Amino acid sequence: MSTPYPVRLAGEELWLLPEKALYWPAQQALLIADVHFGKAAAYRSLGQPVPQGTTGHNIAVLDALLASLLCRQLIFLGDFLHGPGSHATATLKALVDWRTRHAELPMTLIRGNHDKRAGDPPASLNIRVVPEPLLLGPFALQHEPQPHPDRHVLAGHVHPVYRLNGRGRQSLRLACFRLGEDVSLLPAFGAFTGGYPVQRNENCRMFVIGDNEIWPL
Repeated sequence: MSTPYPVRLAGEELWLLPEKALYWPAQQALLIADVHFGKAAAYRSLGQPVPQGTTGHNIAVLDALLASLLCRQLIFLGDFLHGPGSHATATLKALVDWRTRHAELPMTLIRGNHDKRAGDPPASLNIRVVPEPLLLGPFALQHEPQPHPDRHVLAGHVHPVYRLNGRGRQSLRLACFRLGEDVSLLPAFGAFTGGYPVQRNENCRMFVIGDNEIWPL
């Protein structure tokens, strides 16, 4: 695991992880947004040339995080599976093998828009599926980044990225965390997910991910 970057949010210490995940030490909870398992398989089933090995990569990163952190719960903030085509045999076998390695770890999925299309994970994965919001401490854990009346929202869905401009036409498009006053965004965890550019202002804190480190802006 790379070096975490501790921040304070809603009175809690949270660790921003360069692996595009968030760890909440007080709850011993690892939060993952938008892994989109099986997206590449779904695209290949439509005859589109896309990268292979993304499921294996995502699982390897998850395994490394779970080996490095003291976790008593793993929470997915929506979009666990990408779509109906994600139920490919090889994808599901890899997920079942991964779940078997962590059989004692409670896992929860907060249902996102892609989960509604893909269907809930197979029962063999033993993942509790709940609607948003999941209220935990001062936070409303959600997929959609919609404000909650009395909790700070931790959400995914947007796949936030930030563009750093250099000299001339040089620029970098980096995954980021955007911590706002009422709603904070996690980057997409999945290796094949794309990103949506977000802006910073005086009401938010931005942290980009580059060279396996977290960089505050």
